[in-house]
Amino acid sequence: MSKQAIDKMPPAPSSAMNRFLNAIETTGNKIPDPALLFFWGLIIVWILSAIFAQFDFGFVHPVTGQAVEVKNLLTGESFASFLANMVKNFTGFAPLGIVLVAMLGVGVAEASGFINTGLKKMLNFTPAKLLTPMLILVAIVSHTAADAGYVLVIPLGGIIFHAAGRHPLAGIAAAFAGVSGGFSANFIPSGIDPLLAGFTQSAAQILDPTYIVNPLSNLLFTGLSSILVVSIGWYVTDKVIEPRLANTAIDEDAEEAPDMGSFTAVESKAFSRAGWAMIAGIVVLVASVIPETSPLRSPTGDITAFNAPLMQSIVPLIFILFVIPGVVYGRIAGTFKSSDDVIKSMSATMSSMGSFMVMAFFIAQFLVAFTQSNLGTLLALSGAELLHAMNLPGQVTIVGMILLTAFVNLLVGSASAKWALIGPILVPMLMAVGISPELTQAAYRVGDSVSNIISPMMVFFPLVVVYMQRYVKGSGIGSLASMMMPYSIAMMIGWTIFLLVYWALGIPLGVQAPYTYSM
Repeated sequence: MSKQAIDKMPPAPSSAMNRFLNAIETTGNKIPDPALLFFWGLIIVWILSAIFAQFDFGFVHPVTGQAVEVKNLLTGESFASFLANMVKNFTGFAPLGIVLVAMLGVGVAEASGFINTGLKKMLNFTPAKLLTPMLILVAIVSHTAADAGYVLVIPLGGIIFHAAGRHPLAGIAAAFAGVSGGFSANFIPSGIDPLLAGFTQSAAQILDPTYIVNPLSNLLFTGLSSILVVSIGWYVTDKVIEPRLANTAIDEDAEEAPDMGSFTAVESKAFSRAGWAMIAGIVVLVASVIPETSPLRSPTGDITAFNAPLMQSIVPLIFILFVIPGVVYGRIAGTFKSSDDVIKSMSATMSSMGSFMVMAFFIAQFLVAFTQSNLGTLLALSGAELLHAMNLPGQVTIVGMILLTAFVNLLVGSASAKWALIGPILVPMLMAVGISPELTQAAYRVGDSVSNIISPMMVFFPLVVVYMQRYVKGSGIGSLASMMMPYSIAMMIGWTIFLLVYWALGIPLGVQAPYTYSM
């Protein structure tokens, strides 16, 4: 980062905040390498499972109706099963395939020069002051394409900021805040909407068997929340994060910032042809989805449902939509002389993902053990029961629910799994005191989002650490947690207040059911 760029930065945040964040970073970076962290986490889960398996906690799973019992993973049978499934656990770890397949396509586009030229053109027409909000907005919209934002938008955030003369870690932080911290903010419906609504409806029907929850019951709220998340992320990035990063030097052997100078006529021609190739691919995709009988739709005709082949093909589509323009650009610009160069670009990309694959191995084993032990389920149900027993006023209950969800999110990563656990307890409980299921679901979505960016249990968290290490090799879990903590705190406070004001004003949350409970 240039001295001129640093000199132009706003003042650093208050010394008290700096001490707090520095403490988090220092403490966090004393934690072993993420791979070792999850290895020791696996050992701890085994030990705790053996201890807690001796007790009956009296909890009943709200979905299966069966007693929740901690499973002892230190028995001979459990250990033999673990060894037999170790390879399957690794190869079945969802983020591994998502990241590697998508990066194959992105690697081709990057090595050819297609992405570099695209960034040049984008930075030429994007005002410098609007770079941060534009990046966060793109990150939020990326939710529509499942987990694409984690493998596309976040690393590009670092590249874009680096190219603009700003600290690349600030770009990674802003993009991560939009992709993960703003997970429940979006202008466009996505597969998570009907998924959560289904659980909410089932939970509501415990109290009222006729209650219907529309899949778009939170659409207006999540759309307006996007503006809030962009605003909070913009302020935190420019006023808190970048000043803190002013003294964080980029490694001398780190990835160089792309040359954002003028581009040649050949580069411009190659980008134009490659761009048209990408557009043609998108047009063909859209045309194939439009017919109601399209094989890319779900059996019910939905496009954004999780069981729609289109949604299940997002990562392969990313691969194709980046490989095609990458190859076209490379051939015209001369960066790819033969098909061997294309394969070499893929190989180079995979070689840079070695540390992530090592981490993924240990993360996969830990998550499987943690899930099988039922420790996460036990903690989630315990928290929900505690909130129920406190019997607080409506507004306080909503705040308590957001805090509970944010805490449980540190232990159970899947949004649907958490809601399946605590929804059947919280939805009927809050209906009985006049809080509609749609509002309860909205509160859950706020809590489920704001702690994503500080949770090592979030499956893509170690991947973001890898992105940071491209520029500052000493980055660790503590570095990322301290960098994202201001976003998490600001979003927690701002989004909670926004929901309470939204509720007090009586604004519809989205497409409501035929009737709702109200205060």
